[in-house]
Amino acid sequence: MTPLDITVHNTPQGLATAAQTLLQHAGQEKVWALIGDLGAGKTTLVRALCAQLGVQDNVSSPTFALIHEYATATDVPVYHFDFYRLHHADEALELDCTAYFDSGHYCFVEWPHTVVHWLPTPYYQVHLTPISQTSRRVEASMYYPPLATTPLPYPSGAASDTADG
Repeated sequence: MTPLDITVHNTPQGLATAAQTLLQHAGQEKVWALIGDLGAGKTTLVRALCAQLGVQDNVSSPTFALIHEYATATDVPVYHFDFYRLHHADEALELDCTAYFDSGHYCFVEWPHTVVHWLPTPYYQVHLTPISQTSRRVEASMYYPPLATTPLPYPSGAASDTADG
C-alpha cells in the first residue's frame, strides 16, 4: 500500500471527503491508530469517519470513559478509544481491549502509544499535524512492526542453552 498524504480542510465537505478517502485507502483494515498532539483533530476525524460509516450517534471524545461504542444504521458496532489518561498498558487490558481489536469491527484508537504492543498487526496508522487553524496534514499507511534481524540477548543472569552444565 502506498502511503497517503493529504491536506484536510476543517469544513463539513473537507472532513467528509477526507474520511471517505481514508476509508477507501485503508481497505479492509479495521484497527486504526490515530496519532497527533492535543488539538490535532483526532476526535473531529473520528466523527467524520463515523458519519461516513453511517453512525448516527453523537460522537465525542471518550477521554474519561476510555471507550465509546457507537452503532451504524444497520446496528454494526464502531469502537472509539482514547488512551490519553492511561499510564500503563495493563489498564487497557482491564477493558479487554484486545477483544475489541480482534472483533472485526472498526476500532479508532486515539493516543495508541500506551497500547501499541496490543494492537493487531498490521494496523492502519494515521498521523495528524495542524497546518493552520482550518487545515490539517494527514499521513496514513499500514503499519507493520519491524522484524528482528538478530536474536535478542539473554537478560543478565538468565541461563542460555549454550551455557556449560
